[in-house]
Amino acid sequence: MSTKKVVLGVVAGAAAGALLGVLFAPDKGSNTRKKIVAKKNDLADSVKGKFNEFIENVSEKFEKTKKDEVS
Repeated sequence: MSTKKVVLGVVAGAAAGALLGVLFAPDKGSNTRKKIVAKKNDLADSVKGKFNEFIENVSEKFEKTKKDEVS
């Protein structure tokens, strides 16, 4: 299994656990909704960061392969 899949699985599991924890916590509905939005934003930022890292990695490998073919 690739490292990226493991990292993605861990991030998704953590997000699901956090969401369930917030949903089952005894708190006012408005506070719960605010917490859910905050967790969603954190997860979105995390996924964007991982995606950007992935794109950068692919780009670097592509450029390296391109240089190797020219040589």
